[in-house]
Amino acid sequence: MKHENKVAIVTGAAQGIGKACAERLFADGAIVVLSDINQEQAEAAAMDLDPSGKRAVAIRCDVGIRTEIKKLVEDVVARFGRLDIMVNNAGITCTTPAIDLTEEELDRVLNVNLKGCYFGTQEAARVMIGQRQGGSIVNMSSAQAELVIPDRVPYGISKAAINQITRIFAIALARQNVRVNAVGPGTILTPLSLGMNKNEAAYRRVLSRTPMGRVGRADEVSGIVSFLASDDASYVTGQTVYADGGRAYLNYTVPVDDELPELKL
Repeated sequence: MKHENKVAIVTGAAQGIGKACAERLFADGAIVVLSDINQEQAEAAAMDLDPSGKRAVAIRCDVGIRTEIKKLVEDVVARFGRLDIMVNNAGITCTTPAIDLTEEELDRVLNVNLKGCYFGTQEAARVMIGQRQGGSIVNMSSAQAELVIPDRVPYGISKAAINQITRIFAIALARQNVRVNAVGPGTILTPLSLGMNKNEAAYRRVLSRTPMGRVGRADEVSGIVSFLASDDASYVTGQTVYADGGRAYLNYTVPVDDELPELKL
């Protein structure tokens, strides 16, 4: 298995894409630390992976607080002796129009998405550069790093910045055997996006801007994360891989079938 005996942290791992990343890394042989602000949900996800608690554990962390990120990394290294993979996935959003966005809303999203990713990368890198085997960091970007949704202002700002964080650290760490990459999902089926089952118009809008004609699956993101974290990607750094069904390069809308694809996890 390509991650056998490697130690990985996944933030925001209690559900959705983060949980899928933890599941894939675990399946590929890693010891996985599922970190989330929701401790109970993270523990349940870890228990589902490994009831013995030897290869999957949950540690609570609010990535919007720098000291908690530092403690998370320190606790993992103290417990397992190393850190090979860091997946900075935790993120939040808000839906306030640009003209009405408050400072508090901006700060809340940037603290989690932007600062959480920056300091997660920084703390992981500090450990990895001291290891002979180095390490790999994968940041969760978004199609919205390149595209605009006017009522997702701080989210788009944070994801665009994550791409630059990824490039900066990739170059800074290139000679120290630490690779840094990102994945940019489009619309992915998660418990949150299931809300489109009750809003056909919103679902049709999503499909109209997705050339492949469907939303993505969380495992279609986690597979890329596992690849980027693996030795198969040993010469890849500073890249953002978009898993968006072709959305980023669409300059028009595409037809939507009368019968919509079923949304089901």
